[in-house]
Amino acid sequence: MGHHEHFDVLIVGAGISGVGAAYHLQHQCPDKSFVVLEALESFGGTWLMHTYPGVRSDSDLYTFGYRFKPWLGAPIATADEILTYMGEVIEENDLAPHIRYQHKIVSAVFSRKTNLWTLEVDRTDTGERRVFTCNFLWMCQGYYRHAEGYTPDWPGLKDYKGQIIHPQTWPKDADLSGKEVLVIGSGATTATVVPAIAPHCKHVTVLQRSPTYFIPGRNINELVDMLRQIDVDEHWIHEIARKKILFDQDQFTRRALGEPEALKEELLTGVRAFLGPDYDMTHFTPHYRPWRQRIAFVPDGDLFQGIAAGKASMVTDEIDRFTESGVLLKSGKALNADVIVTATGFNLSVLGDIPFSVDGAAVNFADTVTYRGMMFTGVPNMVWVFGYFRASWTLRVDLLGDFVCRLLKHMDEKGVRRVEPVIPAGDAGMATAPWIDPENFNPGYLMRSMHLLPKRGAKHEWQHTQDYWREKDEIPAIDLDSAEFSYA
Repeated sequence: MGHHEHFDVLIVGAGISGVGAAYHLQHQCPDKSFVVLEALESFGGTWLMHTYPGVRSDSDLYTFGYRFKPWLGAPIATADEILTYMGEVIEENDLAPHIRYQHKIVSAVFSRKTNLWTLEVDRTDTGERRVFTCNFLWMCQGYYRHAEGYTPDWPGLKDYKGQIIHPQTWPKDADLSGKEVLVIGSGATTATVVPAIAPHCKHVTVLQRSPTYFIPGRNINELVDMLRQIDVDEHWIHEIARKKILFDQDQFTRRALGEPEALKEELLTGVRAFLGPDYDMTHFTPHYRPWRQRIAFVPDGDLFQGIAAGKASMVTDEIDRFTESGVLLKSGKALNADVIVTATGFNLSVLGDIPFSVDGAAVNFADTVTYRGMMFTGVPNMVWVFGYFRASWTLRVDLLGDFVCRLLKHMDEKGVRRVEPVIPAGDAGMATAPWIDPENFNPGYLMRSMHLLPKRGAKHEWQHTQDYWREKDEIPAIDLDSAEFSYA
């Protein structure tokens, strides 16, 4: 196979997870050799791929940023600001020599005889095939397919004569000035795109099947501004801001479960403040309790300001079919548009859609049970970083960074070369269920792909609980010699 290299640890992906993993590995296990393989031409993952107008975070950067590097900007940040921040992490910690771009993994094979992973990798810039081996595989490749977004198979889609744009593959030359634009969907992407394009369009109509919750607010953090005013050290500010935001989020989540009606009314009141007392609030009144789907923060209420100014309007209805000039709704109403933006979500990618095998047998992750949403039964020497839906993704990047480094050191101390999660004999009959309880969290991309994801067990250590506030104490306290770990 020609070119072959070996590393102690191989990190897959140079997005927010992979860069964080590389930092923790370098600082906590300085004796370990490692490489980061990235399929794209640069770092950033989501923030590099998504180029639609206005692209920004939908959670605050004090918790979306890493715990080890203070965030100095506004709480909600643009993709460019996040990329700059990540670039500084790479530069300040000299991570660049460890990252290989345009390296696309074709297969991943583990052998219990050698206790090694063997990865076949295509160099997309030169076309050559390379082989990498490693003792431990750290999967940080994100969780959706960058190459294509999810577009429902609507009747008559081919009849439409205008331009169709999916935000995930926004064309560089798209010109919406003076045009009638229809945006389909009502999630975080819509809340980002509409304020960015509305000033230039003739009009933007947002078509949603069902309403979504939003949190409008000023894009400032008053606590942070006050601490800066009195000249507190930025590292302290970062730590205090994170603690305060996480405390507030915990309270919010508890209220979503304990007093959903009161919380719902507060959220709607926040939106109504921008839209005025006469606005038809049915367009912003969801049928589910808060937090069953992610809630986007709308900085300075910009989405609602556009609606109040008459530049954008909401329609709640279902599509019957597409026509030459737009869409026909189930109510019989027609919406005509020069351009249709399908902000209809994405397709989940389970472990980068890479074919895995262990000892010659293909791994079907849907047949495995997950250990805390990061390891899988029957798959040795591997951890997958899957973040939080109700808190910033990066919180789990930092937590699992500590865990992986502790596990690697523990294996060295024990003189072992293999670790895999096993369901203890006493729990052999434990019931299993889909990855996420749909009563708890049920966005479309998860519901569409649940059959591809690992199973969760009845006991919480065999689940991705999505509960940062519990995991922040539990994961550092995991007993690495407990019955859930098998070493060899």
